[in-house]
Amino acid sequence: MQDKLTTIRDYLNEVKTRCTYNAAAQALGIKPAEFKKLLDERSPENSWFVNTGAGDPVGYADDEKHPELYRTTRIIKSAEVLTRNLGL
Repeated sequence: MQDKLTTIRDYLNEVKTRCTYNAAAQALGIKPAEFKKLLDERSPENSWFVNTGAGDPVGYADDEKHPELYRTTRIIKSAEVLTRNLGL
């Protein structure tokens, strides 16, 4: 499970695009609450995972967010899009 999470996180960091917790959780076949527990620490690399409503990572201070987090308004909101892009 952690390997797949790392794959998703690495992809988001590479393309510098946000993804909702729900889409990532669905791609892994788990619930969003379980997914959030897998993100063990707040870091710029994990800040690409955001809530659906505001498009922000939950509970992150500005210095914990990736500097390019808001470079685009695009947010991956679908597990299908995420898995297709990753070939999972």
